[in-house]
Amino acid sequence: MGKKVKWSWTSAFIGAASATAVAALLSAKPKDPTFHLISINLTSFKLKLPHIDAELILTVHVTNPNIAPVHYSSTTMSIFYEGSLLGAAQVKAGSQPPRSCQLLKLPTRLDGVELAHHAGKFFADVAKREMLLDAKVDIGGKAKVLWWDHKFNVHVDSHVTVDPVFLDVIDQENKSQLELFVA
Repeated sequence: MGKKVKWSWTSAFIGAASATAVAALLSAKPKDPTFHLISINLTSFKLKLPHIDAELILTVHVTNPNIAPVHYSSTTMSIFYEGSLLGAAQVKAGSQPPRSCQLLKLPTRLDGVELAHHAGKFFADVAKREMLLDAKVDIGGKAKVLWWDHKFNVHVDSHVTVDPVFLDVIDQENKSQLELFVA
């Protein structure tokens, strides 16, 4: 028939430990966080002739898919319309637990004078009730893994289609790229 194989608990333990280590390494591999714009709320208009600024609150759903908690510093998200800087949203410093989701409320100011430079395109967008905005932000911070803090940077590019009349989010494409700095 065949050669009889001798069973070894040591070999079985080494095999199980190796499989566990490989699974732990694969689940610990850093993953890109996700960002999703939930809503846009107009809070006020600021009229300082000849300037008219709109103040908004952007509600953003953020997911940290990693096994490490993160602490991030404050930064500014730039918002573009037709390639021109239209405004900025403030991202306050904060933290997020591992494998979690949270909502961020970002105070935002849009420049009415800059929008006026694109008046023809803006009124065409209002007529068709679709306006394409782009946003870019770099978020830096630290992720604590065991006893060590690892610095990271996340670059986010967003393309968002909104209804300029009711400020509803129609469609969006968000891309984030995580860069981890190992000391």
